Amino acid sequence: MKKILIKLFSLIFIFILAWFWIIINPQPALAQENTINYNNTNLENRDFSNANLAGVAFVAAEMRGTNFQGANLTNAILTKGVLLKANLSGADLTGALVDRVTLDNANLKNAIFTEATLTRSRFYDADITGADFTDALIDRYQVSLLCEKADGVNPVTGVATRDSLGCR
Repeated sequence: MKKILIKLFSLIFIFILAWFWIIINPQPALAQENTINYNNTNLENRDFSNANLAGVAFVAAEMRGTNFQGANLTNAILTKGVLLKANLSGADLTGALVDRVTLDNANLKNAIFTEATLTRSRFYDADITGADFTDALIDRYQVSLLCEKADGVNPVTGVATRDSLGCR
């Protein structure tokens, strides 16, 4: 019985020491490298060409006519964004969340959307020549509309737009 009490006391003592160590020696939280966000902002006609915007949030941002040509938008969040007549030619949107985004009349030439989520987004009259949608999640209806005008091969990935969309 005495051995059990000693072990129990030792265990409690270790927990108390650990708790004091945590209280006395706090460590700062690690922030993401790129914590910029443009949520709910008017970015109409702004120039982000060739910018590194990996992981940046553009939730519900107004981006009509915005220039993202050649920009790195990997893992960016563009949910509920308005990108009417935006220029995303050559932009890399690998793994991006592009949910409920309006991309009508947008220039998506040679853009990379591999493994991106493009659900409930619109692409009416968008130029998708050479765009790569490999393993992207897109609504069936939008895929059928995109397949009607799919053409070209992405110069970076070497994947044909029709093949990346699974067009027949």
